[in-house]
Amino acid sequence: MLPIAIVGLGKIARDQHVPAIRADNRFQLTGAVDPHAQSGDVPVYADLPAMIAAAAPAAVAICTPPFARVAMAREAIAAGLHVLLEKPPGLTVDEVTGLELLAREAGVTLFTAWHSQEAAGVDTARDWLSGRTIEAVRVTWKEDIRVWHPGQEWILEEGGFGVFDPGINALSILTDILPAPLAVESAALSVPAGRSQPIAGTLALLSGDVPVSVELDFLHEGVQSWDIEIDTPDGMLKLAMGGADLTIAGESIAVGTNVEYPRLYARFAELVARGESDVDLAPLRLVAEALAIGVRREVEAFAFA
Repeated sequence: MLPIAIVGLGKIARDQHVPAIRADNRFQLTGAVDPHAQSGDVPVYADLPAMIAAAAPAAVAICTPPFARVAMAREAIAAGLHVLLEKPPGLTVDEVTGLELLAREAGVTLFTAWHSQEAAGVDTARDWLSGRTIEAVRVTWKEDIRVWHPGQEWILEEGGFGVFDPGINALSILTDILPAPLAVESAALSVPAGRSQPIAGTLALLSGDVPVSVELDFLHEGVQSWDIEIDTPDGMLKLAMGGADLTIAGESIAVGTNVEYPRLYARFAELVARGESDVDLAPLRLVAEALAIGVRREVEAFAFA
């Protein structure tokens, strides 16, 4: 069993990483780093050196907010640890590229873990689209920030990704299943008064010459929507529920149980065993382009409570 620790024991770590690690007999969860957290069943340490000394991990899953991930990954790589990075892997493409070089020099695995690429319908969708003509793509990604990120002020500040924190999941699926690379043509971003990052936005992308429209909303109440629709001459392919459900030409396709994080950890175990890394920067590059060229407009101030 590979001893592994979690850095950043917040909501995503508790909801997804801890159960996935414990369900995989290739891993043993030996500790966590979080100066603000306590856990009765996972030993928690204030910093990485203390955790390494006490828990002796061979790998870490870094689940801190994005602005802290790269610095923690550098420290872990310097200590000879394999590293899994929760999405998004960092703030910029360049800093994650730098991590890839450090990992290669240190002889450890670096894995950018895009969990939505592991959704149940994604592999089948990619296979079905292969070789087919794609006419248009539409993304509707709408969820409630208060439900999924309660009280997490950082997500709308510098170093957070705003609506791109969920939106990058959609982009990660697109970069995985569309045959041609994506580029951002334009973006319109709604930024709450007094905040730094957008809470909603629309993007126009191109995949080759195929138009891709993306609608993102982080204030959507009621039924949440994580849908991708792709028009082809053979009918529309629709990935719903973040890629968990697949419909082709109106017919529901059986794709099995949605187990994104267990699949991520299976992939991580395979990479470590082979001495390889998997660093996918395409979704982060699209977000960087959208934030760089997007036209910003100020909207009503937002408060969690």
